[in-house]
Amino acid sequence: MDEWLRKRLDQYDAWLEDRKVAFTSKVVPIAEALADKQWVLPTEQVIRFITDARSFAVGDCVCRTRYRRCDNPVDICVFLNDTSDQLVNKGHARRIALDLLVEKLHQANQHGLVHLTLYSPSQYPYAICSCCRCCCHELQLLLKYDRKDLIAGSEYIAVWDREQCTHCGICVDRCVFGARTIGNNGVEYNSDQCYGCGLCATICPNGAIGMERF
Repeated sequence: MDEWLRKRLDQYDAWLEDRKVAFTSKVVPIAEALADKQWVLPTEQVIRFITDARSFAVGDCVCRTRYRRCDNPVDICVFLNDTSDQLVNKGHARRIALDLLVEKLHQANQHGLVHLTLYSPSQYPYAICSCCRCCCHELQLLLKYDRKDLIAGSEYIAVWDREQCTHCGICVDRCVFGARTIGNNGVEYNSDQCYGCGLCATICPNGAIGMERF
């Protein structure tokens, strides 16, 4: 583990030990996975967070700027309220119109990025990051170091209609959390590994995957 990631983990462990946070981030379903369904959208959904915020701004992803392990969009992290104001004043973020910001969130889905709300000891989300598995410090801590206690899943879970599935494997590559694999009989799905991000539901060409609230 590199020193930058170690410092992040030490900070998180201190917050957890002092019970300042129950978790440091939470997965939010992408809008496209839910928009055409007759379901009540979760209150944590990204756009709801933004429209309820007093102020918001967009800035560069600190993780991708540091590691540069992929070509995913960098100018895509959303900062909220006091954090937004502070970063704008320091020149580290910029105000953006809501419709343009929503376009950026759709762009995140196209690139297979997971929406995470980041929490501080104040118990309120201060940022919404669109995260990749190779650079994101939160996902690195989960996937490489098995820190499942740091990230909470969304209120949704992916549901799979095996009969509709053609086992093309697109969802396997899309799943950040390893819930989908290719086995001897084609695609296999382990719902216990699903964090409810919705990325698989938006890529399935046969509509074999949906999202269900639990």
